[in-house]
Amino acid sequence: MVLKTIKDDIQIALARDPASRNFLEVIFCYPGFHAIILHRIAHWSWLNRLFLIGRIISHISRWFTGIEIHPGAKIGKGFFIDHGMGVVIGETTEIGDNCTIYQGVTLGGLSLKKEKRHPTLDHNVVVGAGAKILGSLYVGANCKIGAGSVVLEDVAKNSTVIGVPGRMIYRGDSDPLKNMDDDLKRSPDPVAQAIKCLLEKIPKLEKELKELKKVKDINKKSIKKTKSLKIAK
Repeated sequence: MVLKTIKDDIQIALARDPASRNFLEVIFCYPGFHAIILHRIAHWSWLNRLFLIGRIISHISRWFTGIEIHPGAKIGKGFFIDHGMGVVIGETTEIGDNCTIYQGVTLGGLSLKKEKRHPTLDHNVVVGAGAKILGSLYVGANCKIGAGSVVLEDVAKNSTVIGVPGRMIYRGDSDPLKNMDDDLKRSPDPVAQAIKCLLEKIPKLEKELKELKKVKDINKKSIKKTKSLKIAK
């Protein structure tokens, strides 16, 4: 069982990283692979109430790989961490099968209470480099989270989310790893769209302001003329 799990983890790394060449390279040179193997041991210790041992294994893994996974986190099959430096996965995080995350990702919490305070990722989720998914929220199956995004609300399945805070910009039913680069390149930048909208409205507002000033000037002249007529009488 253990050997099969290790074999599956190696095959996943070979399948999802085009830079990988052979299984020996994955075994000796992939920190994501090392982190998930050590996490499985730490998680087994955690489930068997060997809490300190689980935390020690987790800390050793962090020291060697730069990837911090709390031993209490539940991670499914086919989990792949690409590069991995700076990845943080909190205690109550739940990750489904066949998920992929990149360097700098945080699956963190917002609550200080001892409760479910970290995100749940369903199956086949891809999380881009530097993205932050915070709080006890749910990310549906087949979702893509763009690099650098900050997700603070639940995400419906088959969605693509980008931005700060994260906004859904596309919803479909395709494999999240298929054409991922092209999809994100075509994704609109919400900040750029907002600026474009403002630039389009500013000339209209300036025109309306000039017209209002003209009306105001006409009214002023009319009032002055009326006052002068009254004084003349």
